[in-house]
Amino acid sequence: MGNRLTQIATRTGDDGSTGLGDNTRVPKDHLRVHAMGDVDELNSHIGLLLCEPMPAPVRELLVDVQHQLFNLGGELSMPGYTLLKPEALLQVDEALADHNAALPRLAEFILPAGTRAASQAHVCRTVARRAERAVVALGAEAAINDAPRQYLNRLSDLLFVLARVLNRVDGGDDVYWKSERLARAAADDR
Repeated sequence: MGNRLTQIATRTGDDGSTGLGDNTRVPKDHLRVHAMGDVDELNSHIGLLLCEPMPAPVRELLVDVQHQLFNLGGELSMPGYTLLKPEALLQVDEALADHNAALPRLAEFILPAGTRAASQAHVCRTVARRAERAVVALGAEAAINDAPRQYLNRLSDLLFVLARVLNRVDGGDDVYWKSERLARAAADDR
């Protein structure tokens, strides 16, 4: 693993390049750097979500997710290295199944809205999808493990479910899309 930074302003990136964990340098617009940046942004948005009130089990899960995202980012920064373990994907799968089982079945599309915590979870979901797209793009150009892509895909699903959970913390509900087509269909059925 690369040396830990003891000096933040190194000026080594002034030429438009950045160092990877294996000490190679790549341009800052490299697909690998985009993927790492999107994962970092997702982790930061989850940190912001953690500023909101939420049930302790959801908080503990999200804190662990932050650690796994750090592992994922580290794996992306070191070509050929594995940091994200299968247990991380299993944890997301189990949490997704547990939280989704407690929610009412969706009959309509929902808006990314509701409480501030739920809305922030939706922001996290969309950033997770962008990070996933960046990892897919990187995977088309370079050999990477499957786990980062799979983790981000399932994490975005989990964040959608957690947004619904957070909307219900104080007896609230999802904000449903008012589709004109669905409204007309319902009126025609009457």
